[in-house]
Amino acid sequence: MAEGVPDEAIRVEPAARNTGENLTLTRELLAAEGIVPKSVMLVSRPYQERRAFATCRKLWPEVEVVCTSQQVDLDTHAAGIGDIPRMINVMVGDTQRIRLHAARGYAIPQDIPDDVQAAYERLVSAGYTEHVIPENA
Repeated sequence: MAEGVPDEAIRVEPAARNTGENLTLTRELLAAEGIVPKSVMLVSRPYQERRAFATCRKLWPEVEVVCTSQQVDLDTHAAGIGDIPRMINVMVGDTQRIRLHAARGYAIPQDIPDDVQAAYERLVSAGYTEHVIPENA
């Protein structure tokens, strides 16, 4: 609204527990009002953009999707969070979900560069597993 978007143009979807539910429930909310968007913008944390994009492409393939986040460097973002271990745990979990959610049909597949996969494995080995989900669940 501070950027000039009128209040009546804003919709809030309050029930979702995850990205997939948020996309599905938002789509239903808009459809109930007869709104069929051609494009959507997803706003997330910087390190969740890829997963949000992949999930949207799978669940809402007919829309053009653009992802964005706060445009700050990692140190500034981390300082704003104030809990570096938690941030790393979330990043590790998101990296896992890029692969795992595609394998489970929740998102489109994406390549994970070898160096990113190696960093993920090092962080898991170092104990950053708070947001890692069971592979066989």
